[in-house]
Amino acid sequence: EVQLVESGGGLVQAGGSLKLSCAASGLAFGDYVIAWFRQAPGKEREGVSCMRSRDGTTYYADSVKGRFSISSDNAKKTVSLQMDSLQPDDTAVYYCAAEYGMSYCTSTSIYIATEFDYWGQGTQVTVST
Repeated sequence: EVQLVESGGGLVQAGGSLKLSCAASGLAFGDYVIAWFRQAPGKEREGVSCMRSRDGTTYYADSVKGRFSISSDNAKKTVSLQMDSLQPDDTAVYYCAAEYGMSYCTSTSIYIATEFDYWGQGTQVTVST
């Protein structure tokens, strides 16, 4: 059974930083894309970043490019999202997601949320002014 457990959310002032982590189990880590999505109240769930640990391919949404950085620890089956220069617009519940197959994440695209089968419980990130 695939399980994803997020940690690291919280409250931070604008301009601050947070690091989210996603611990995966029950899967062959290198065969899966791991992604971060977020959902703000009243908005659709959007793809923020994703990574293919097999070859290091990463993707970032334009809204977070240059501020967020995704990385993986393959031995621990963990993917982290370092979020710097946070802004109030970054406030959302952040979800870790996984899907089998490399096509779900490329350097220029990420599949939409409904295409991912495995999800964590989500972690709240709140950025205050």
